[in-house]
Amino acid sequence: MSQKLYESLLRTFPDYPKKGINFIDWMPVVGNNAAMRELVKDMAEMVKDRQFTKVAGLETRGYLVGIPLADYLGVGFVPVRKKGKLPGKCLSQDYVLEYGTDTIEIQEDAIAADDVVLIVDDLLATGGTMEAANKLIARKCQNIVDLFFIELEDLEGAKALKYPHYSLLKMKEN
Repeated sequence: MSQKLYESLLRTFPDYPKKGINFIDWMPVVGNNAAMRELVKDMAEMVKDRQFTKVAGLETRGYLVGIPLADYLGVGFVPVRKKGKLPGKCLSQDYVLEYGTDTIEIQEDAIAADDVVLIVDDLLATGGTMEAANKLIARKCQNIVDLFFIELEDLEGAKALKYPHYSLLKMKEN
């Protein structure tokens, strides 16, 4: 694992997007070809003992890791999108945000009952979005694992998760 490489590329923006939040920007990892390849390999290594049939990525930053990870694992990718962004019949799940509610969706036929799904996002903070993704995908199948690049341990988002989860980097928010 290249933890030192990742940490050297991360940037923190205090009070973004609002006062009191320290935004961890990992876009320099995405912009570094060697680091991004290593990130995909390291994340795949964390879950190598499972035989996934799909990778689901949360909009939008979960796509940045999820799509290359699905390719690396040789499985299909399922986008988890905000309401109204996917065509056809969709399944929806509402969830609570700090400032209101939102809804995520998957296409109804994207996941089958016998699928083994790796749900990917860039960062685990409070866990609300991943909890909603878990509930949404659990309506189609029960074999679910959650995977994150970064987990902010002090925000205790893992407590919201029902399924096994893995995080490549564990950090403190402050």
